[in-house]
Amino acid sequence: MNYTQGMLKDGALSGKTILVTGGGTGLGKSMGTYFSELGANLIITSRKMEVLEEAAKEITEKTGNPVLPLTCDVREYDQVEKVIASAKEKFGRVDVLLNNAAGNFISPTERLSNRAFDTVVDIVLRGSYNFTLAMGKDWIEKKQAGNILNIVTTYAWTGSGYVVPSACAKAGVLSMTKSLAVEWAKYGIRSNAIAPGPFPTKGAWDRLLPGNLKEKFDPANKVPVGRVGEHQELANLAAYLVSDFSAYVNGEVITIDGGEWLKGAGEFNQLDQIPEELWDAMEMSRKGGSKLQMMWAYMNGLRKMKFRK
Repeated sequence: MNYTQGMLKDGALSGKTILVTGGGTGLGKSMGTYFSELGANLIITSRKMEVLEEAAKEITEKTGNPVLPLTCDVREYDQVEKVIASAKEKFGRVDVLLNNAAGNFISPTERLSNRAFDTVVDIVLRGSYNFTLAMGKDWIEKKQAGNILNIVTTYAWTGSGYVVPSACAKAGVLSMTKSLAVEWAKYGIRSNAIAPGPFPTKGAWDRLLPGNLKEKFDPANKVPVGRVGEHQELANLAAYLVSDFSAYVNGEVITIDGGEWLKGAGEFNQLDQIPEELWDAMEMSRKGGSKLQMMWAYMNGLRKMKFRK
């Protein structure tokens, strides 16, 4: 077994019905596919029916389990309610909500129009609370236990330049996750989140980093484990959190990023770029080595750093 394989036992999600927003492509599709492999009934939503139908057909052919594609603009509460009603009509109930739909721009904030800012915040934050509120009300009214899983990001805690609308929105979703974990636990509703690091998806990453920018700003270079994430790794974590195996996990946000966030947070973590020769020079300086030795080590170190670039 390795990290590219499924983690849970067969049938771990049998009998559960899971609704995934933004489930027709990318990470949403990857997580939904694994849920279906584990026996879940699946509802996937986005704004493009042709994309959803293709994804639903592909998932069902792979897993043999039913997938219901439903168009929905998560920003519109009436459409959200219709999705939930259709899901219940098909499967009888919904057990799990995965708020995955998102949008983002990488841009200096002053270059964004107010409409661009609104678009990201409305999809990420409004979309998440629309589905959460509608689904939560239904569960509470029916006295049914429920499980909410939100996809946030590591900069939801800290903020981040050049993705300010996304940072604002994800911070709101993070706060909602923790707040409802306390407030709705009495109804049997759990609320958790995942903060993924770099898990490249062709559509999103091509838009965010077009052309050769993907090579110039290769995210793997910032990750201590030396690689980006595999979709199955995220799907494994998500499947655990929507399963009954995680029944005592509530209000948690789990980071899965190979240590990327911690590396960026540590003031001196970038010193991993210093070659051994420069460390030698600094050590000689501390220990009172000869100036010639220090100079030689220093020059060798600088040369290696230049070569690395």
